[in-house]
Amino acid sequence: MEYRNLGNSDLRVSVVALGGNTFGPPRLDEAASIRTIHAAHDLGVNFVDTANGYGGGQSEIFVGKALADRRDKWVIATKFNLRNLGDANVGQYITDRCDESLKKLGVDHIDLYQLHQPSLKTPEHEILAALDRLVKAGKVREIGSSNHSAWHLAKSWYTARAMGVKSYITAQDHYNMLRRQIEAELVPFTKEFGLSIIPYFPLGGGFLTGKYTKGEAAPAGTRGAEGSGVVANNTNDRNFAIVDKLKPFAADRQRTTAELAVAWLLANPQVGSVITGVSNPEQVAMNVKAAGWVLSPEEKAELDTLAPREGDDSGNVVGAGRAAAAAAKPAPANA
Repeated sequence: MEYRNLGNSDLRVSVVALGGNTFGPPRLDEAASIRTIHAAHDLGVNFVDTANGYGGGQSEIFVGKALADRRDKWVIATKFNLRNLGDANVGQYITDRCDESLKKLGVDHIDLYQLHQPSLKTPEHEILAALDRLVKAGKVREIGSSNHSAWHLAKSWYTARAMGVKSYITAQDHYNMLRRQIEAELVPFTKEFGLSIIPYFPLGGGFLTGKYTKGEAAPAGTRGAEGSGVVANNTNDRNFAIVDKLKPFAADRQRTTAELAVAWLLANPQVGSVITGVSNPEQVAMNVKAAGWVLSPEEKAELDTLAPREGDDSGNVVGAGRAAAAAAKPAPANA
């Protein structure tokens, strides 16, 4: 198992992470969740990402029970949101959400505490001040973002710098071979400012496994058959054509397209760890195997032609993103 540091922190995590959204109703019960987490531990996985609302609020509880006797071996990430903030005090609201997660996880600190969704109407300085107080209190080690745009992260970074408080070390986002929009601005920003990308939906809800066939109903028991919005959004001619090209590429190397999807993400050095939603130990083993596939620069270049970024073939959008990030970087103090 390969391990990478998240951002500029000392949080060192396995490149395969467990996604906590499968732990708890309606997916896995407590016993199945614990069994799956323990299987991951045996394979070298040491990073789990959950949220206070996953599994009907049960995910954090199941994760805590699974790791009770091995807490020091794992990096635990969880998330909160400001959806129900209303007129409440921002600092107290965030503190209360953190305390609730600590209690459910049964731990005295959270390694990576992430804001699940940006809140444009909540003052950035109030959010960062509250999170910094949690860090100073020893309840949180590092903080991260999720689903933030590059401009919003830039605003947050400068606000934190001006305040002299902790800034986000990670950006958790929807990112896979079929959905590469974040390469235009967010990925260049993270490179310039030292954040790690933590992709979720690496398989596009299962679309990248190749289990879906154009013109045919989704196989029974799959997310597509259950009405998954992620699968529905991926179901189009462009993506079917891409998967059809990826299948022989993977097969020529005695691999699957699911393995390829994980390996492709890990070929990007900005990716700290890939969140994989699993339902059993066998799926954990498959993802760990995928992480062992190191793509060559030539293979990566070929894949970038087989699965190009949406709406751009020239690289100009990414170039513009890099230029914007470089321009935003602070000038030397003696400039």
